[in-house]
Amino acid sequence: MKNKVLYILIVGGIVLHSCKTPQATVQGDSVKSALPIHYQGDSAQSSKPSIVPWKQFFTDPHLVTLIDTALANNQDLRITLQQIAMAQSDVLYRSGRLLPTVIAGAGLGVNKPGRYTSEGAGNATTDIKPGKAMPDPLMDYNLGVQASWDANLWNKLGAEKRAAVEHYLATVEGRNDVLSSLISMVAGDYYQLLALDNKLDIVHTYIELQRRAVEIAKIQKIADADTELAVQKFEAELAKASSDEYTVKQEIIETENALNLLLGRYPESITRDKTMFLTSDLQRLSLGVPAQLLENRPDIRQAEHELAATKWNVEAARKEFFPSLNISAAIGLDAFNPTYLTKLPQSLAFSVVGGLTAPLINRTAIQANFKSADAQQIEALYQYDKTLLTAYAEVCNLMSKIDNLGKYFDLKKKESQTLDKSVEVARELYLNGRANYLDVLLDQRDALDARLELLEARQQQLSTMVEIYRSLGGGWQ
Repeated sequence: MKNKVLYILIVGGIVLHSCKTPQATVQGDSVKSALPIHYQGDSAQSSKPSIVPWKQFFTDPHLVTLIDTALANNQDLRITLQQIAMAQSDVLYRSGRLLPTVIAGAGLGVNKPGRYTSEGAGNATTDIKPGKAMPDPLMDYNLGVQASWDANLWNKLGAEKRAAVEHYLATVEGRNDVLSSLISMVAGDYYQLLALDNKLDIVHTYIELQRRAVEIAKIQKIADADTELAVQKFEAELAKASSDEYTVKQEIIETENALNLLLGRYPESITRDKTMFLTSDLQRLSLGVPAQLLENRPDIRQAEHELAATKWNVEAARKEFFPSLNISAAIGLDAFNPTYLTKLPQSLAFSVVGGLTAPLINRTAIQANFKSADAQQIEALYQYDKTLLTAYAEVCNLMSKIDNLGKYFDLKKKESQTLDKSVEVARELYLNGRANYLDVLLDQRDALDARLELLEARQQQLSTMVEIYRSLGGGWQ
């Protein structure tokens, strides 16, 4: 009776000692609770953002083909898919740990104890049958099934599985974020290529203009209407324009190669149409409300799943302090002669063992693991807040940028049109003998410079439009 009481006290002490576990750090309010109702400076306050599928958002057939190629071949995307596969395997592994482990096997062994040992002496004086001594050496043949099961008293394995599921969902959202970023980068490089193509045409026109200026300056010098200084000035301008041509060509090559890298292929020429670059209409974008970022942006949803995973990791680490119950059982046939394996119930062997274990003295490693999981949970919360703040600020910045770029583009367009008219006026004055032809050339140069600035403004407009589409959560659908 005393032994039973002592056993109960010992087991009870282990359980009570193990139940004294640290608690996770109580997290403060996330910036999610203070998310503004509307974007800063957004007067429209539309209720639905522009998150149509990317094939509806991008209408250029060449660009659509490039994006399709990138989605099929991009290496970063393929790496992300493998990360998803690994996370999915981890979920299956955690699920499998909740089930009993059952194995089947067969064994063969031999045992030869010394004659002058207790076992050997006992075997020597024991008959297996009347008049038949115990075999020496003694063989052992067995065939059976073994099972073991962690009873998961405190649902620790369930917490680990939930953490694995949340991490898997985070990797899926990570893939969506890679998709969104990849599409925006492909579109950005494509629009940059179109701008460079148009810029190269203007540079070619500018070079031809400077050649004519040099010829006119030389003619005027011969006629004593100008000096060598004018000739050298225009020759220098010609050299500068010619060097700009190779600079632009190199930019085209580098942009094409960068785009090919996104497409997952070796460098080759990119098929494109530059003719509609300045005249194509911009997509009209609706911002929606900031709360919809939580549903639409994959990077925010990824951070949210990672935060949930760390919370379950903390729960699993805390339950490491609790006792664990492991049950193992085995049943099979065991005999020293294989012919006896079929003789039942004599050859039948089985065992059932249950064990309750808990950390009692040295719990430093468990405490360190819990503190690490708790710190990761707090870090994940800060990372989630940072992601949300960044997303909101990004939309506000891009919204302001696209608005200012629109006004900038309109003014540059007006400037370019005015300078084009100035060139026509200068030509009329020249034909009527009221202006020098070099004045006409200078006006043409100013008009071409304005066109370059107009091209750059349009390229920024298109790239910003793509970035707004991505920042609102579009591109992965």
